[in-house]
Amino acid sequence: MAELRQDPICGRWVIIATERAARPSDLALGRGEPKGGFCPFCEGNEDRTPPEIAAVRPGGGPSNSPGWRVRVVPNKFPALSLNGHPSAPVHSVGHRRTAPGVGTHEVIIESPRHAISPTQMPPEDFGHVIATYCGRAEALEADERLAYVLIFKNVGQEAGASIEHCHSQVMGVPVMPRRVAVEMERCEHFHQEHGRCLFCDVLAEELADGSRVVAQTEHFAAISPFAAAFPFTVWVLPRFHTGRLYDMSGAQMGEVARLFQQTMARVEVCLGDPPFNYAIHTAPTAPTQRQRECYHWHIELIPRVTRMAGFEWGTGFYINPVEPETAARYLRDVPARQVALKIPRHADGGGHEQHPRS
Repeated sequence: MAELRQDPICGRWVIIATERAARPSDLALGRGEPKGGFCPFCEGNEDRTPPEIAAVRPGGGPSNSPGWRVRVVPNKFPALSLNGHPSAPVHSVGHRRTAPGVGTHEVIIESPRHAISPTQMPPEDFGHVIATYCGRAEALEADERLAYVLIFKNVGQEAGASIEHCHSQVMGVPVMPRRVAVEMERCEHFHQEHGRCLFCDVLAEELADGSRVVAQTEHFAAISPFAAAFPFTVWVLPRFHTGRLYDMSGAQMGEVARLFQQTMARVEVCLGDPPFNYAIHTAPTAPTQRQRECYHWHIELIPRVTRMAGFEWGTGFYINPVEPETAARYLRDVPARQVALKIPRHADGGGHEQHPRS
C-alpha cells in the first residue's frame, strides 16, 4: 500500500508508491556517449573563457594559464549580472511586479582534464573543488547586494548540462528563494519552540534508526531522506551544527569531499552512471544569530531517473517509486571494491582523454 510522508524540513508531502516498487535496473538511464569535439574548459584553452576570478594552482603561475587544478570564471551567458543595484525600486503595474535582474553567475571548472563526473577525479583534486566551493560561498556572501548564494551542479543532458566537462555553477540572487524561505521559516519556528536545530534533530533520529543511512564518517553522514521526492536522493550533511558551508576546518573539508565523492560513486555503480544534479543549501547571506543557530548546511544529490508528469505538475505532489529505506540499502550494499575502482587514486588515472585545444 502507498504511504504519504511529510518532509520534516520543508513540510512537503510525498507519495511513496510501494506498489510501483522499482529496482535500480528499472531506473538506470545512463548519460549516453561523450560528444567529443572542442572543449573550452580543458587545460590549454584558458583564452576561450572569460578571465578567471579565482584558481587553485599548486605550483603557482600567472592567471589564465595552464597549471591549474580548479578555475572559477564568470559565466559567459549569465542569467543575472552585477550591473545595477537591487535596491532600485520594484516596479508594479496591477498585480505585476518586476525588479532589476541583479546577481552573479559563475562557473567552477573542476578539473583541467576532460572528466565528466567528480568520481573521475583523484580524491585530492575533488578536495580542491570542495575548498573552492567554500571560498566562493564566503566571498559572495560578503556582497551586500546578494540575499542568497547557491552552488549547484548538472551532470548529463537530462540534468541540464550543456557542457560535458566537469563543472559546477554558483549563483547569487538578490531575493530569498521561496524554497529556502520556507525551510528557514520552519527551522526558526522549531528553534524558537524547542531551542534546538531541526536538522540536528532529524539527523540524530536517522543515525539512531539506521535504515536510511548510506554512509557516515566521524563528522559527516550521507542519508536517504525519509520523505525523498525522487528515487535515490541522498543528503550529505555535517554531524556537528553549522549553518554556513565554509565553517569547516581544512581536515573536515577533505573528509566531506571523500564521503561525498564515494557517495556519488555508489549512486553511479548502483544506477549505471545516471544523469544527476546536486545543490548545496547553506544559510542566507548576512544571517541573523537565530538563522545561524537554526539552519544547517547540507548537500542534496538527486539522480535524474524519473520524470515529472501531469500529476506532479498539477498538484505539487511527488510520487517516489522507491522507498528511501530500500534506496539506502541498495547504496550501502555497493561493494567497497567497486567504489574504490570507480575513483582514480592518482592524477593520471581514470577520466577521459583531454579534448583538442583548438
